[in-house]
Amino acid sequence: MSLRSGTQKAAALMLALNDDIASALFARMHEDEIRDLSGAMATLGNVSSEEVEALCAEFVGTIGQTGNIKGSWETTERMLLKTLPRERVTQIMEEIRGPAGRTMWDKLGNVNEAVLANYLKNEYPQTVAVVLTKVKPDHAARVLALLPETTAMEVVMRMLRMETVQKEALDGVERTLKAEFMSNLARAQRRDSHEMMAEIFNNLDRNAETRILAALEERSRDAAERIRALMFTFDDLLRVSPAGIPVLLRAVPKDKLALALKGASEPLRDLFLTNMSERAGKLLKDDIAGLGPVRLRDVDEAQAMVVLAAKELSAQGQISMNEDRDEEMIG
Repeated sequence: MSLRSGTQKAAALMLALNDDIASALFARMHEDEIRDLSGAMATLGNVSSEEVEALCAEFVGTIGQTGNIKGSWETTERMLLKTLPRERVTQIMEEIRGPAGRTMWDKLGNVNEAVLANYLKNEYPQTVAVVLTKVKPDHAARVLALLPETTAMEVVMRMLRMETVQKEALDGVERTLKAEFMSNLARAQRRDSHEMMAEIFNNLDRNAETRILAALEERSRDAAERIRALMFTFDDLLRVSPAGIPVLLRAVPKDKLALALKGASEPLRDLFLTNMSERAGKLLKDDIAGLGPVRLRDVDEAQAMVVLAAKELSAQGQISMNEDRDEEMIG
């Protein structure tokens, strides 16, 4: 069918995305948006691959061509107030300013302890003591352990001597946290649009990725280059440190690894084989040889699974990536 309305285009784009990415996008939408988009998806019918690729190119091109804009909390809140009740706007603004939670202290409980400790180490010990009495004990313990020793001891002594905190003092700490820490944290967590598109491109099959990037390059070379630089491809596994390869091997099913390496360069195959026992390496070679002709789409999907596993392990700190790419090794 021909995609005419914006809702139809959005529906087609959602259906073309990886399920995990589509689910993450749905989670950020309002109930009305989800209902409208779901209805369009259910009634969309068949959309040709050419139309999908053209839609993706249009979407990427639009992002790349966007002129300078300036957003702020104030302008966002003002626009929301034109269409939504004040209570709903207040709730939305609180949600986007920081981690989830009904109260400020709930929100702090969802902040990574290293991030919270890094902020609190520059605050007065009395303020830190108040904060740590308001969050859950296990979270407070992790934060306390990351504070400088002299600061931690001062905070502990103040917590031991602390009586009921006056409401005015508590309100003052809460206002400071809202104005400084939570708003800065939310700004730091906002994603660049090029990063978002790089993640989407990582989930496209090889042919679609090549075509859409080529089309984008014609319209905005800068945007295409930024996205390409941010993308994590199967060849980027050459940047995994030697100690990380055995960890990655344990996280990937053997049949998927064999399929992924079927279409890999020799350096990439060697990277995995040299980190396996002689017997395991021989079995993997036999598995690869035994696959026979395979569809490019199946290889792409297997490689995407290995890349996703590597990214998750890297985010968890279980493997590390070398910063510089070895361009000559990529086949």
